[in-house]
Amino acid sequence: MTVSLKIFCGDGEVVRSLRIGSRLDKYRLIKKLGYGGFATVYSALDQIENRQVALKVPEEKYVADAASLEDLQREVRIMAKLEHEHIVQLKDARFIDGRFVMVFPLGIESLDSRLQRRMGRQTAVDFAQQMVAAVAFAHGNKVLHRDIKPDNFILFANNHLRLTDFGLAKIHRGRCDHSASGTLGYMAPEQAMGKPTFRSDVFSLGLVMYRIFSGELPTYPFEAPLPGAARAKRMLSPDYLSLIRKAIEPNPTKRFRDAVAMLNAIKQIRQPLKETARTTTATSKRSSRRRSAA
Repeated sequence: MTVSLKIFCGDGEVVRSLRIGSRLDKYRLIKKLGYGGFATVYSALDQIENRQVALKVPEEKYVADAASLEDLQREVRIMAKLEHEHIVQLKDARFIDGRFVMVFPLGIESLDSRLQRRMGRQTAVDFAQQMVAAVAFAHGNKVLHRDIKPDNFILFANNHLRLTDFGLAKIHRGRCDHSASGTLGYMAPEQAMGKPTFRSDVFSLGLVMYRIFSGELPTYPFEAPLPGAARAKRMLSPDYLSLIRKAIEPNPTKRFRDAVAMLNAIKQIRQPLKETARTTTATSKRSSRRRSAA
């Protein structure tokens, strides 16, 4: 994908305040979707293509800083090369009226919002598979995300999940020191110490999966039994439950080396869900009828 990128703001450009209904080039702002301290996300109408999009607009104070501009440029270049069905595609990135604007397809809601409502067991398994596939593709391209959490998975039509927000992502070239960036609650212990690796993303991914299946987010350092463990055990097969436990091992050397290995392990599990008593009973009755008929 080719992304138009004008990374420096022209001298003398006047930065106008943004209001709902105002325009940024061909984009008319419709609604403020969220604010994360670094940037504000809006829904907007592309008035040329007549479709709604999401605009990520960083705060002016960050755009004016050379180091922050370098971070923005890195995020754009990382997202531009990650073309995958479960990663949000970057449509455009440039300065418009003195503001840096990143344009993405507009989803329905975040996974965090979706988790506030009941979810079918098979839907939960499908979501988990999609999440791991997205992170595996990033890891396969040597991209370390560093901020895996429900808010960074966006739900589109037909229960299609896509990973977004590579603002903290790094091109991984071996173990190295970074600041302890990420989201508390989902951050691996070694990442909190400034030493993230692909195994750190696996830890965060495992916690998101555990929350999906158990309805709870355990707090590190973990104490057995984990909150929601009984619910997860009733829902998941032993193999699938073991996979999640391996992903959230406090010792990184005991986890999957990356999401590629984790995805391969998931594909080897033929039955993610535990067979319910009702299904078992129904199967037994059908078998009995077949024996009687014989």
